[in-house]
Amino acid sequence: MARIDYEDEDTDDLNDDAPPAWRRRAVTAVLALVGLGLGFLIPYALYLNHQVSEKFDALTWQVPTRVYARPLQVTPGVAMNAATLKTELDAAGYREGDGVKPGTYTSDGGRWTISSRGYRDVDGAVAPGRVQLTLSGGRVSRLRDGDGERALKVARMDPARIATLYGQRQEERRLVRIDEVPQLLTDTLQAVEDKDFAHHHGIDLTGIARAAMINMRAGEARQGASTLTQQLARSGLLGIGREQTYTRKFNEILYAMLIEARYGKGPILEAYLNQVYLGQRGAQAIHGVAAGAEFWFGRRLDDLETEQVALLVGIIRGPSHYDPRRNPVRALARRDFVLGKMLESGLIDQAVHDRAVKRPLGVTETPGSIAANRFPAYVDLVRRQLARDYPTGELQGAGLSVMTAMAPSAQAYAEGSTVRTIKELSTGKRPPLQAGLVVTDVHSGEVVAAVGSRDPVEHGFNRVVEAHRPVGSLLKPFVYLLAFGNPAQYSLASWVDDSPVTITLENGRRWSPGNSDGRSHGTVRMIDALARSYNQATVRIGEAVGARALADLVHVLAGVRATPNPSLTLGSMDQSPYAMAQLYQFLASGGEIQPLRAVRGVLDEQGRVVNRYDNAPRPAQEGDAIAARLVTLALQHAVTSGTGRQLVSDGLGRLNAAGKTGTSNDGRDSWFAGWTGDHLAVVWVGNDQNEQTGLYGATGAMRVWSGIFSRLPSAPLEVGDAGLEWQWVAQSSSTDANCPDARRFAFVTGYAPPYQPCPTYDPNQTFVDDSGNLVDATGAPVQQERRGWREFFGFGRDEEAAPPAETAPPAPAPAPAPVPPVEESP
Repeated sequence: MARIDYEDEDTDDLNDDAPPAWRRRAVTAVLALVGLGLGFLIPYALYLNHQVSEKFDALTWQVPTRVYARPLQVTPGVAMNAATLKTELDAAGYREGDGVKPGTYTSDGGRWTISSRGYRDVDGAVAPGRVQLTLSGGRVSRLRDGDGERALKVARMDPARIATLYGQRQEERRLVRIDEVPQLLTDTLQAVEDKDFAHHHGIDLTGIARAAMINMRAGEARQGASTLTQQLARSGLLGIGREQTYTRKFNEILYAMLIEARYGKGPILEAYLNQVYLGQRGAQAIHGVAAGAEFWFGRRLDDLETEQVALLVGIIRGPSHYDPRRNPVRALARRDFVLGKMLESGLIDQAVHDRAVKRPLGVTETPGSIAANRFPAYVDLVRRQLARDYPTGELQGAGLSVMTAMAPSAQAYAEGSTVRTIKELSTGKRPPLQAGLVVTDVHSGEVVAAVGSRDPVEHGFNRVVEAHRPVGSLLKPFVYLLAFGNPAQYSLASWVDDSPVTITLENGRRWSPGNSDGRSHGTVRMIDALARSYNQATVRIGEAVGARALADLVHVLAGVRATPNPSLTLGSMDQSPYAMAQLYQFLASGGEIQPLRAVRGVLDEQGRVVNRYDNAPRPAQEGDAIAARLVTLALQHAVTSGTGRQLVSDGLGRLNAAGKTGTSNDGRDSWFAGWTGDHLAVVWVGNDQNEQTGLYGATGAMRVWSGIFSRLPSAPLEVGDAGLEWQWVAQSSSTDANCPDARRFAFVTGYAPPYQPCPTYDPNQTFVDDSGNLVDATGAPVQQERRGWREFFGFGRDEEAAPPAETAPPAPAPAPAPVPPVEESP
């Protein structure tokens, strides 16, 4: 009897409805994978969420520190011409337009209408405004509001950016808030890059499908599938690379979804606008739409035209591929594509679209954003001034705004004159020439321009502060300044002996300086000795006032040390143009001690003042001011009749400038210091290897000075009469104005000589007039015979040797007795 296996039978019956074994194993594997995936994905998502929280919340962009020129301030009566006004406006990014939209101007003859943009300065916020001004006779003759109804006392234009101090990364970025970005730009960005931005949650599946279809039909990548949030995630802000891998794409999607889950659309869009990459200039990366607008168009965001908005958005797809400077045809096609999307989305109408597609790209020829440092000499002065408050490296990338005193027009004129003059002077036999100069405001001590090389944009050795060269005759005015501090002994009319002089030095050696023209001039007036830079006369005055007093004066006024040797009176001191500008600022300011400064203040990222550098000069002491006026009068005489007389021939007599030439031994260094009613400029020209240049002060440095002030608007120099009285003085010591040789001199009040009548003169007697010309008793010119071959060929009348010195009177008055050395400055 056969055995029936019920167990097997029952088992088969029970397993009829059960899945096969392979299926059970598959399900188990899937569940295991899901478990493992969730076990990995959840912690990984939490990790990424923490990364988003840290990095996105902080938004720690490295924002460069920007350095700005001073705002242009216009007042009725201020010196100004059309070329300078345009230079200032162009430097600040203004453009010709309707004069209504901020950042535009229009001109019609001498009338200008300017619409300024708001800005923050050390004195607080300055609102945008619109003004009308009229230029006439080299001045602002009229200043009114934009409607011409109300007279204004002052108008201010926002300043030009002159330099950018980057941090470790060369990233140009200007942070903007979402409400500061034109809505046309944000709407266009979404229309082109992410049409469903307002609705998706980080990734857009519909957009991916739509982009695939559009690209397939076009046969090229016309539309991307990444959302703005995905682009932001891979932009570098959150540390995702740009390599084309599944891992990178996976991270990008997760980041985008997490960002969308944590933040609103506004913060995401604002972050994108500040982070998006828009171009490259060498090592300098351009990030953010604000920096992009400056880089490509030289404009602010709110100044962009419709076609420029389209191009800026179009460039986002590929800043190198669509570079409008290198690939204009490709960029134009991309711009027109974006304009089409703007029309399709209803952002612009057909008329605006048609007008925009006919316009050129509108990009600037060169990048509009400022490179790291366009004005190396000036920015070096800025760094030096800030070094006390900001250690090395602390300024870069700090997001600060450094507000300086630079005047773009003065800087441009200084650079242009330097380049032109050095080129003209660079002959085949002359060694390579270099230059350094400083231009200051005589009212405040602010440095408005600085040039440290024959190539103004050259980085490296800054001759403004680092070139210490013999100053020569540039120091002589301070010898006379000390003397005029003793009005009982010295005045502009005092006689001084300009005959050979020998000084015994402390080491026993004998020093016998001569004049640059190789001649002695007898007994001369002090005003002529200084104006014509006579060495022998100056040495005698220096011996009387004392070399120690001169060294102390230099230290008090300029903060530099000088060895009190007798030769110091003739400039045996090595100093920089900056130090000499600080010294001459005392004379140019009328006797005030004004510390020079390049920086007016520093603002933080929110525009708040964190450091303010007020220039509070010490009020001039009465004695200092009077002595400074006397020296100034003598140096005005130097320009009209002395070593600087070429300036009058250059057409600068209208400035009534005061100035002093300087030449070191063997013509190695050429100097000139001169000032007007508004500006002081100190110029050095020479050779870095100290080779002979063959240049005098008037043939080298003064030519640079002349080139600057032939263009720079500046008020004429007017010397006040406070503490002074005027008197006519003749060679015979008569004070009768009717004497044919009488000259009018300024004296310290109370020290003018008493009235003496004019004597009777021999009709054949001759005199030297105020300009150094020989005249007879009636004042008529007397023809002179040439004295030898040197004068025949023009020798002996170089810049330090002025026209023939005034001859001594028939019975010359003895030179004043030496006074004890003065140990303190006047």
